[in-house]
Amino acid sequence: MTAQTSGNALSESPADEPGAAVPLPVLETPRDGVPLVIDTQSGLERAARALAAGTGPAGVDAERASGFRYGQRAFLVQIRREGAGTWLIDPEPLRDLSIINEALSGVEWILHAATQDLPCLSELGMWPDKLFDTELAARLAGLPRVGLAAVIEHLLGFSLAKEHSAADWSTRPLPEPWLRYAALDVEVLAELREELVKLLEADGKLAFAEEEFEAIRTADPAPPRTDPWRRTSGMHQLRDRRQLAAVRELWTEREQLAERRDTAPGRLIPDSAIVAAARAMPHTVPQLLGTPGFHGRAAQREAPRWLRCIAAARDTKDLPALHVPTHAPPPPRVWARNDPAAAARLQTAKPRLAAVAERLNLPVENLLTPDHLRRVAWRPPSEINLDTISAALRDLGAREWQIDQTAAVLTVAFLDPDPLVEKE
Repeated sequence: MTAQTSGNALSESPADEPGAAVPLPVLETPRDGVPLVIDTQSGLERAARALAAGTGPAGVDAERASGFRYGQRAFLVQIRREGAGTWLIDPEPLRDLSIINEALSGVEWILHAATQDLPCLSELGMWPDKLFDTELAARLAGLPRVGLAAVIEHLLGFSLAKEHSAADWSTRPLPEPWLRYAALDVEVLAELREELVKLLEADGKLAFAEEEFEAIRTADPAPPRTDPWRRTSGMHQLRDRRQLAAVRELWTEREQLAERRDTAPGRLIPDSAIVAAARAMPHTVPQLLGTPGFHGRAAQREAPRWLRCIAAARDTKDLPALHVPTHAPPPPRVWARNDPAAAARLQTAKPRLAAVAERLNLPVENLLTPDHLRRVAWRPPSEINLDTISAALRDLGAREWQIDQTAAVLTVAFLDPDPLVEKE
């Protein structure tokens, strides 16, 4: 679909000056108007009947309130399908959207950056039987920019405003401009899919994309993180186990308080405040509040709570280790010193994979996940040949198309690496 043939409301902005490039028309209004928000069971059933009666794939999106609310749950779900129109669903009073999932049984879902939205949709009882990810498709097609607005501009010839992408979607009632933005996010996903399929087919990469989509759809849920407090930003500055214990206590208390209040943890005190308090280890509330870098909306109001955490860390005998054992390879910058043979394998393989990626016109990180490359280069099979390298990549989770394109390259690179060149 082009801007000229679309039934959407489009407007054109004048060029800033004579001779300037003519701006693209802007997609401003959904073709069917802004739908009402569904927030009752009867409305949900009506949406399910309409979507089940529609045809073709369904464009799906979800809006979260990251940075405002606790967790990553969806506060609005948008779905559009030919013959059914666009539906905006408020999941907060409903909690379970499995009836929508049943209505879309066997239907391909089109999402942009699916890994961002699938977890929160899963919490609502929704999961696709088939998936098309327009962001990933754009990467594999070699597009220079892969954000939704950029891909729409590149392939459909008009622009899409993104001014509400960071809004607090837990706001009720949702303002009409936000609802218009939300409806537009699924307005042209089906047309976008068609254009991306054409590009991928022309380059012989549609099968690559389909394999990637299925890998996302069938991936196991990520296991719970061990010691999630260790992801506190800036914690690498601390070199004392007692200080790490303070980070652990403060992070855990903040997490529990944020969950009870349904607010983003960083809105209470940011990570930087946790690190500052752990470094200072103050004994009194005035000392805590006077600590440089200790701030946040709940810094002063909850100061006794934070001070109790520091006191608990000061008294505990359960001190966390400074470093956690890992099976991951060390940083590549130390390979030349620790294992020159591994460094030579990696140094030889990287430019050769880059050449393959350039030939295929796709990002090298999509050709082979960088972590997979590092792991197989650091500890390759004891016997290196095409079969063992292929098996090693498969065990790491590489898709078959990636193995087909890279295993032979890696085999040759590992068997006969170029001389190691020390970096200055």
